[in-house]
Amino acid sequence: MALTVAQAFTEFAAKLKPTANQEGTIGARREAVAGFLNAAYPPESSMPLIEATVIGSAARKTLIRPVDDIDVFAIFDDSQVWSQYSHNSQQLLYRVREALDGYNVKTVGSRGQAVRLFYTEGPHVDITPAFPLYNRIFRNQEGYVIPSGDGNWLRTDPYEHHNFMVQRNKELDNHLKPLIRLLKRWNREHSSRLKSFHLEMIVQATFTGLGSNSRESVAAFFNWAGGKLSVNDPAGHSGNLAATLTSGQVQNIKQSFTNAADHARRANEAETIGDATESMRQWRIIFGDEFPGYGPSPTGRLRLKAPS
Repeated sequence: MALTVAQAFTEFAAKLKPTANQEGTIGARREAVAGFLNAAYPPESSMPLIEATVIGSAARKTLIRPVDDIDVFAIFDDSQVWSQYSHNSQQLLYRVREALDGYNVKTVGSRGQAVRLFYTEGPHVDITPAFPLYNRIFRNQEGYVIPSGDGNWLRTDPYEHHNFMVQRNKELDNHLKPLIRLLKRWNREHSSRLKSFHLEMIVQATFTGLGSNSRESVAAFFNWAGGKLSVNDPAGHSGNLAATLTSGQVQNIKQSFTNAADHARRANEAETIGDATESMRQWRIIFGDEFPGYGPSPTGRLRLKAPS
């Protein structure tokens, strides 16, 4: 509960961020995975582990609760094994999966481009095995190759993605990542039509400047984002991130923007005339039932809900 719309957004933003305990669990899971892989692929092995690091939303600090899974990027030295896997990346997934079969996880299984470790309690861990790109298929290029899920290889560079978002967040006065977390919750509440990374790239491309009023920023995003769907991978590997969307999917995404823009407009108009109750009701349509409703806290004043 909140007494003003601004307070409601502050409270809601705090609910979206992973808790300190969850951040600690993410770090512990990465350490565990690195330990597993270092034991399976030591320096004297034919495919020694170079590095295992958290990537994706958790690394870019755009992750929202609940934290269901995290991504770990496992880079291996392929100088002795490239010829073995160059024509069948799926075999690399099988090799990593088999190496983890004996560890204390509920299930280990390959899923698309990663090997997933299912723990008794989340977050689960998706391990994406990777080889350096510069001396393999695409010579003299930065980045990495990962299994594509069909036996081929995909180019990627999660480190460049991380650096790009750090720079864009700085350019937008540190308001970008909080806005992304809000919009990820909207996306999750409304059919998850956009993939997480694609949504992040759309948000950053939509703005040349951002202020501290997140209500105005959210409304502006929904008004403008329809023209920003075709945004490119900043690392230069995946091209247009909207290229795989069908015309029907594009239409549904744009309609979602239009619907949300209408509710955001009504919410801001209600706030302008002092109707906080109606404004919060409209925001709850956008963000779901976890967004605060109007009213005092049990102590009679606004109190941020302690993270669970």
